[in-house]
Amino acid sequence: MGRIFEVRKAKMFARYDRMAKQFTRFGKEIAIAVKQSGPDPDNNPALRRVIQNAKAINMPKDRIESAIKRASSKDTESYEEVLYEGYGPHGVALLVETATDNTTRTVANVRSHFNKGNGNLGNSGSVSFMFNRLGVFRLNAEGVDPEALELELIDYGLEELGEDEEGHLVIRCGFADFGNMQKALEDKGLEPLSAELEWIPTTTVELPEDQAEDVLKLIARVEEDDDVQKVFHNLK
Repeated sequence: MGRIFEVRKAKMFARYDRMAKQFTRFGKEIAIAVKQSGPDPDNNPALRRVIQNAKAINMPKDRIESAIKRASSKDTESYEEVLYEGYGPHGVALLVETATDNTTRTVANVRSHFNKGNGNLGNSGSVSFMFNRLGVFRLNAEGVDPEALELELIDYGLEELGEDEEGHLVIRCGFADFGNMQKALEDKGLEPLSAELEWIPTTTVELPEDQAEDVLKLIARVEEDDDVQKVFHNLK
C-alpha cells in the first residue's frame, strides 16, 4: 500500500474539500437569492438558476432544500456580495467575488492573501474595466442544432455561441440580457447544465510557466477563503 495509498488518499480528500467548498458557495447563493425574491423557484429566476447549478455539481437535494428553508428564516444571517479587485504577480488582473456577513474580516483576509502571494489589492474600478460581465450558459449539445439556435437567440441578447473543451454548447449574452436569455432557453425546453454570470477578460496576459505558476498559487490561496465565491483573471 504505502505511497500509492497515501497519494490516492490525498487526492480523495482534496476532492472532498473542493466539493465542500462548492456546496458552501451554493448555499450562500441560495441564501442571497431567497432573501432577494423569496423561496419559491417558480417565482424566483435567480433561485431557479442557483438550484440548477447546484444540481450540476451533484449537491444533494436535501441539502438544497435545507439551504432554502434556512434562508427563509428571519433569524438566518444575511450575506453581502462584494467584489474585490487587484493584481497578482507579474501584472495579472484578478477579480474576487465574495459573499460575506462581515466585510471587515473579508477585506482583511483578501488583502492578506494578495500580499502573501506577491500581489496588490486595488481600489474599486482598478481592474474591472478590463473585463466584461457576461451571462454564460452551458448546454448539452446532443440534439441541438447550433446554427438554428443561434438565429433563435439573437433577439434575446446572444453575443456568442460556441463549444467548450468538453463539447458542451456555450452561450454568452450581456449582463443586462441574462434574465431574458434564461427565460428564452426555458421556453424552448432547454435546461442548461450551468448558468452563471462571469467576468470575461477583454485581453489576456501570457506568461512563462514558472511565472504563471506564481499566479495560480495566489488564485488557489484566495479560492480557499471561506468568504470567496469565485476568482476571475486574465491569465492566458
